[in-house]
Amino acid sequence: MNSKSITTRPGVLRVAAVQMKFAPSVAGNLVKIESALASLRRQRPDAVLFPECATTGYGFEFKKLARPELTAAVDCLKSLALRFKVNLLVGSPMFHRGRLQNCLLVIDRRGQLVHRYAKCQLTPADRKAFAPGNDIALFKLDGVCCTAIICHERRYPELVRLAVMAGARILFHPNAGMDSLSVSRKKRAGRDGIAVRAFENQIYYVFANSVGRQAGGNWSAGDSKIVGTDGQVLRLADNRSEQTLVANLDLSKATGKYALESMEQPKFLSPIWRKMVREIIRRSQI
Repeated sequence: MNSKSITTRPGVLRVAAVQMKFAPSVAGNLVKIESALASLRRQRPDAVLFPECATTGYGFEFKKLARPELTAAVDCLKSLALRFKVNLLVGSPMFHRGRLQNCLLVIDRRGQLVHRYAKCQLTPADRKAFAPGNDIALFKLDGVCCTAIICHERRYPELVRLAVMAGARILFHPNAGMDSLSVSRKKRAGRDGIAVRAFENQIYYVFANSVGRQAGGNWSAGDSKIVGTDGQVLRLADNRSEQTLVANLDLSKATGKYALESMEQPKFLSPIWRKMVREIIRRSQI
């Protein structure tokens, strides 16, 4: 069956963002992912987003990861997407050409891995374990064009702007905070730029973060959220507990208006924008 035909809400995509505390093992995190999907069954989401490195936790000793362990984890995620008939977006390390990358895996309702986005803007901690990606995320969920950034990449608006110019109308952002408690508390004040990114592009923004104490005495701020195209927060999690947020996104409001207008003015930039957009679409193969 074509995944486009399964959704029962024309013009609407029901999304969920799962805020989770990481387990100390891959097996433990897969159990938590399965449990979250089971709890969402009655709400029938079309797409569910989990945090950055949700299969391992962000404090994992990544150099000890073996390819067979990751392969088995991806197979498990595929079976869960098929079992729950949901588009599944999960942060996970993945090997590519012998190097580990910090990725977002997009698995459709049929259990097929349809996109893998590798974080390209790495933190100093990332660079100790991961190689950077070399693409901008662009993929479709039930026929809806979407994009993604991972954690630290919220600081690089061009990753979103270019994807919206290329057709994306929903941004998925998996996150895993690893800060001191004082920094984490500052982040809880909401000064994270997420609402601005939704407003300046006129798109929806789905943000799934880890929460609570992390490895090495660090903390994660939580505050997972779903933001509307006008920058208004539609759903907001707390900064203490595991939670799941669900919202119906009216796609008629996700026009990408401001990004598209930026392709027209000033005129001298228009052909440059269009050339970049064509390359993004070509590389994405959507």
